[in-house]
This record gives sequence, structure tokens and C-alpha cells, in this order.
Amino acid sequence: MGEDSMGEDSTDSPEAPITPERFRWLRKLAWWKQRFTKAGKRNSGNWFWLAGKSVPLASLNRNLWRGAEPTSDYFVMLTLSAVISVLGLLANSSATIIGAMIVAPLMGPMIAIAFAMVMNNRRLLKRAGLSMVSGTLLTIAISALISYLVGIDTISSEIEARVQPTLIDLGIALAAGAAGALAQSRRGIGDALPGVAIAVALVPPLSVIGIGIASGSRLVTVGSTLLFLTNLVGIIFSGGLIFLWQRYGSLQRAQSGLMVSVVILLLLGLPLGLSFHDLVLRDQTRREISSLVRSEIDVFQDVRIREIDLERREGILWVTLEVAARPDTITEDDVRRAQARLEDQVDLPLNLNVTLVPVELFEAPTQRSDGPLPPAPSPEDLEDLGI
Repeated sequence: MGEDSMGEDSTDSPEAPITPERFRWLRKLAWWKQRFTKAGKRNSGNWFWLAGKSVPLASLNRNLWRGAEPTSDYFVMLTLSAVISVLGLLANSSATIIGAMIVAPLMGPMIAIAFAMVMNNRRLLKRAGLSMVSGTLLTIAISALISYLVGIDTISSEIEARVQPTLIDLGIALAAGAAGALAQSRRGIGDALPGVAIAVALVPPLSVIGIGIASGSRLVTVGSTLLFLTNLVGIIFSGGLIFLWQRYGSLQRAQSGLMVSVVILLLLGLPLGLSFHDLVLRDQTRREISSLVRSEIDVFQDVRIREIDLERREGILWVTLEVAARPDTITEDDVRRAQARLEDQVDLPLNLNVTLVPVELFEAPTQRSDGPLPPAPSPEDLEDLGI
């Protein structure tokens, strides 16, 4: 009797009642769960149609052959690009130089050389190499001729930026070569090629070589040649790696070409590394000189320093300051004392040149010293005066 009563108490105990509010929440939860389940089933397929596809080998080979052909169109476009580039460099116009980068067709032969290297296709390698060499010589010749006829010997900032390549330029070339090869070998991203041409800037260094030849400047010629070789080898090397990654060719076929590229990159890395070290050192020295001039040289604390330029020549640090101040604010003795102070601080042979831009300050005080100031004009008065 007791056991029966215990069993009835354990099995027939009343459950907690479901309130209307709790019922509504449970219905909403079940509805959202059903929606998510349907969405998951509807979007659980393989999205193979969104995946990028490689260009078939035959199509890629045909496209690169077309880009490597030294046709009349190739030379006409290259001639126009050289003209735009050299005039933009002489005019110091960055927008014009960017236009020359877009027009230039040199990227095609370079990517073709990278593809021929990994495929061990000697015919394509010879054809692309012929287009590259002939196009390079044509661009240099046109740039030298135009520069000689124009007769401008001034080294603009755009020219100067292309005569001191560093490891940064090598990194840009490697990235641009990879992007160019990827754009050629993948469907749907061919529109990126103009951006790649802008990033690596193949024609402007060749135009600077021509300008250096026309002006007889060995520094300009050698520096821009180093930049072009850096771009050329970097693009071919990284482009070949991308083609291998896309499973075009084989490592065995590309072994000799990759080894040559690595050796050339190592040889180029020495002057590029030295130039990069000099760039970093020059930046650090500029910041140190700027801090010293503004904080510890008394004569420059009450004037406005417009520009600080540093240059190292034959072991001597040349510091050029452009200062805006009133006449007779800074004397020659002040510059000598500042030079001695800076030389002691940086512990380097230092020449200091100060260009003083005279500033005249004129003041016109009011003549109405007696009586209160007149009231401000009302909007109606300003409108009558046409203000």
C-alpha cells in the first residue's frame, strides 16, 4: 500500500505550468531555429563556381607569345611611352609619368621570359628576350635624343628618385612580378595589369638612363641602370615562382633559370643594401640634426626653419637650412658657432649652409585712440557695401 502510494507520487507529480509568455518565446525560438536550419541546408553546397580558375596552358602560352612579339604596334606604343616618360621627367610631372607607365608594353615580354624559364621554352625565351632588349635600347635612345634636344640639365625630384634604388625597390619588383604572373594565369583578374605596370614603373628608369647619357652624368646613368636591372630580375624571378605555384612547368625545368636569377639578385643585393643602409642613416641623421637645430641652437629658436636638407659627399655631411627671419637676425658668426656646435654633437665633419629668407613685418595700428570703438556693422550695412 505504501509502495503504491510512493509510485503514484513519483510518476504523476504535476509539471510546472507553461505561461502564455513562455509559450510565445518557445514559438519564436522554434521559428528561428527552423529558419537557420533551412538556410544552412540551402547554402551548404560546394561553391565551386566562385573558386578562381587557372588559364589553360595552351591559352596562356598563346597569350604570352602575343605579348612577346616585337610587332610594329609594340614599338609604336613603346615609342609613345618613352616620349611621355622623358617629357614628364623633365617637367617633373608625376601624373605624366604615371601615364607613361600605363602605356608601356614592356611587362608582356618580362612575364613571357618568366614563363619560358619555368617551361624551358627556348623559342619563347629568345623571342621575349629580343623584344625586351630591342625595346630597352629604343626607349633609351629616344629619351637621350629628346633630352639632348630639350637641353634641360636640371635634375628634378622625379629623376633623383630613380637614381638611388634600395632594397625597397627590389621588394616592389618582386611583388609586381608575382602580381603580373598571377594576373596572366588566373581568369578574372587580368584587369590588374595596369596597376602592376604603375607599381613597378619600367619605362621611367630607362628614360632616366637616356637623360643621364644626354647630360653626361655618370651617377644618373649608373643609378637608373641599377634600378631597371632590379625591376627586371625581380619580376622574372617572382613571376617564375608564381607560375610554378600554379603548376605550369616544373622545378626541374626551371632549376637553371631560377639559379641564375638568384645569383643576379644576390649581386644586386649588395649595392641595394648599401643604398638602403645609407637611406636609413640619412633619415636618422636628418631627425637628429633637426632636433638639435630646433632645441639646442639658440640662434634658430626664434626663427622659422622652412627646410632642412642633408647630403653626404666625400665623407663630409652637408647641412642646408632655409630659414625665414627678419634681416640681420642671423649673422655669419652665428652660423659659424652653430656649425661648430652641430659638428661636436654629431661627431662628423660637417658643413653648414644657411639660406636666410628675409621677412619684413609691417604693422598699421589704429589711429582712433580716443573714445569708444565704433559699433560693428549690421548685416544690412554689409549688404549695402556689397560684402
